Amino acid sequence: MKTNVDKLAMVSVQGEITNPRLAGYRITAFGKPVVLPGTGGITYNIQVGDSCMGLQVDHVEPGVTIKNFNEAENSGLSILACVGNQARVVSGDAKGALGYVTGTHGGCEHTIIYFAPEDLEKMAVGDKILVKSFGAGLKIEDCPDVTVMNLDPHLLQKMNASVTADGVLEVPVAVEVPAYLMGSGIGSSTAYRGDYDIMTADPVAYEQFNLGKLRFGDIVALRDCDTTFGRGYLKGAVTVGVVVHSDCVLAGHGPGVVTLFVSSTGKINPQVVEKANIADYLGIARK
Repeated sequence: MKTNVDKLAMVSVQGEITNPRLAGYRITAFGKPVVLPGTGGITYNIQVGDSCMGLQVDHVEPGVTIKNFNEAENSGLSILACVGNQARVVSGDAKGALGYVTGTHGGCEHTIIYFAPEDLEKMAVGDKILVKSFGAGLKIEDCPDVTVMNLDPHLLQKMNASVTADGVLEVPVAVEVPAYLMGSGIGSSTAYRGDYDIMTADPVAYEQFNLGKLRFGDIVALRDCDTTFGRGYLKGAVTVGVVVHSDCVLAGHGPGVVTLFVSSTGKINPQVVEKANIADYLGIARK
C-alpha cells in the first residue's frame, strides 16, 4: 500500500481532562426517565476493546476525555487529533504517561484517549494532555476513489487493509450496518470531526446486524453512507469507521462512529471478520 505519509506534518494540539456534566433525567426511547453516567471525565473501568453495549450508561467515553475550553483551539484539537495518535500527559501526577487517541465525539466536541489503568489512577480533572496530531491529509495513492480521514498512518499500517489491482480498498470489519440505522449526527457538514450514531432501539435490526457484539474501538462498515463532504445517504457508497462511545438510551442514538475511510463510488470492500478492533492493532487490549 502506497501512501503520502512522507508529505504529512506532525503538529501539537492540547486539551485538559473534563468534568462530566449532567442535567438530570434523560428520557429513553421507550419513555423511561433515567439518570446515568455519560460524557466527560476519567472512566476507570471501561476501556477501548471492551463491550460498548448493555452498560448502565449513556454516551459514555472510555478512558480519558479531554477538551480545550477555548472554542477555536478546541476545533483544532477535534479536527487534527487522529485515531491512533500518541498522547502524553504534560501536567499533574501522571506527567509523562503515554496513550493513544481513540476517537472524537461530536456535539460535546470531546477527544477521547486511552491510557493504561495505572496511569488513570494518577490523573485528575484539569490535567493537560498533549497530542502529536498526525494524519490530516493522508492519502492511499493507489486508491484514488477512497478518502482517508481521522487516521494515524502508523495505525493504518496495522489494520490488515490491502488494495486490489483495480484500486479497491479491502479492510476487515467487525459488522456491517445499513444506512437506515444511522442516526444522530447525520446531516453534519463534515466528518473530519466528531461522530454519528448507530441507532439500536429496534430489536429486530439489533439482532439482524449483530449489534450486540460491538466494542469500543471496533472497525465497522456503513453501507450506502457517504461521509466525504458531510454525512448523508448515497446508494453504493461505503464508509468505514471506528466505534468511539457507548450505546445510548436516547431515541435516534447509539454507539458513535468516527469515519476513517469513505468512497462515494463504493471502492471499499469490507470483509467481516470475528475481530477487528484498534485495541488489538495498538497492542492495548486487556490481557
